[in-house]
Amino acid sequence: MKSYLMKSYSIFIVEDDPWYSEILDYHLSLNPDYTVTRFATGKDCLANLNKKPNLVTVDYSLPDTTGAELFKNIRTVNPELPVIVISGQEDVGTAIELLKMGVNDYLVKDDNTKDLLWNAVARIRENQSLKKEVEHLREELGQKYEFENIKGSSAAMKKVFFIMEKAARTNINVSVAGETGTGKELVAKAIHYNSERKKKPFIAVNMAAIPSELLESELFGHEKGAFTGALARRTGRFEEANKGTLFLDEIAELDFSLQSKLLRVLQERELTRVGGNEKVKLDVRLIIATHRNLADEVRQGKFREDLYYRILGLPIALPPLRERGNDILLLAKFFLDNFCQENRMPGRQLSAGAKEKLMKYPFPGNVRELKAIADLAAVMSEGEEIREEDIHFSAPGGNNFLLTEEKTLKDYTIHIIQHFLKKYDNNVLTAAEKLGIGKSTIYKLIQQKEIIL
Repeated sequence: MKSYLMKSYSIFIVEDDPWYSEILDYHLSLNPDYTVTRFATGKDCLANLNKKPNLVTVDYSLPDTTGAELFKNIRTVNPELPVIVISGQEDVGTAIELLKMGVNDYLVKDDNTKDLLWNAVARIRENQSLKKEVEHLREELGQKYEFENIKGSSAAMKKVFFIMEKAARTNINVSVAGETGTGKELVAKAIHYNSERKKKPFIAVNMAAIPSELLESELFGHEKGAFTGALARRTGRFEEANKGTLFLDEIAELDFSLQSKLLRVLQERELTRVGGNEKVKLDVRLIIATHRNLADEVRQGKFREDLYYRILGLPIALPPLRERGNDILLLAKFFLDNFCQENRMPGRQLSAGAKEKLMKYPFPGNVRELKAIADLAAVMSEGEEIREEDIHFSAPGGNNFLLTEEKTLKDYTIHIIQHFLKKYDNNVLTAAEKLGIGKSTIYKLIQQKEIIL
């Protein structure tokens, strides 16, 4: 563990007895890391606090003040500065009162004072070191989870950050669920680059973007001559990710026949390339993502139950942007700043009207849509303020949920149900659960041909 002990540790001694002050100075200076400075009055000590000592020892009875008063004045200047009071008399009441005020220790001048002081300083210094380390770790943690533009202070995102921290500390498989545009790949990267595997490859595969007939070769590789066009051996994505992390996006799109092959590779931690016999050992951390409900896919027989439990690991549910409150404005400002910097434009600020407009919009495209809106607003704005009219929403298919047209309640109902059915691949049960309505309501509209699947 990295040490945060201060190599040059500055100690102020406030003592009006020159002989006793010299004894304390000599004793503490036996530690080469300590730099000791002596003062005979409280006034002189206060005048030099701008030199930022790490600790102050104070004689309780000084010619110009008391130890209690000096302590109060010190804390006014630096509330975090440790203070040890040394008194010529053992007064339990005074000691208790000083400790209640926040004095770090109270010592009585006797034969043991030097050793007690030595131990007290060492203890305080260690506590300061631990505090500094904790502050450093907190700062580092904050930087970690802003990695790749992951930002947010909402309760929902704090929960996500907490789980990501757990994931980064281990090699457990991780499953990331969330709507399109919520940043699933960014979360996967953040976990990888803050784990012990960060210096090894991060390989991402979008299962929905690769034809099913090519996916086996893409994942597991192939040998020369394995099929027409296989002119040379090809290393698959699993081998490329060895010792690192493999991110399989849109895992629900994986063909059922390939699911069993993926399960076998994960169970045996080895693979055989297409057209080959050689066993290739694997050490891969798997992170999967989907916008679908995998449990529903299992219930419908579209996804293998045994594979589901193998890849589930540590689940992370990314909230949609509409549920993240003021994170919308935080992210909008972040995207605006980045866009202006990249395009050498003056900075842009959101007007009150623009903020209100953004906060009322449900963002069906989530964070990805917000970035596009912010970039466009920066271009469309005339000055350094983003006005309400500079904010343009353009959700595809007319499903922007603004519902500005004059329609009947029934028309709006059909519009919303149709959207949710499309979103969840015509799964009536899922759409009904999400909308909080009975499935019979949807079936009735289908039967009446009000809704077309």
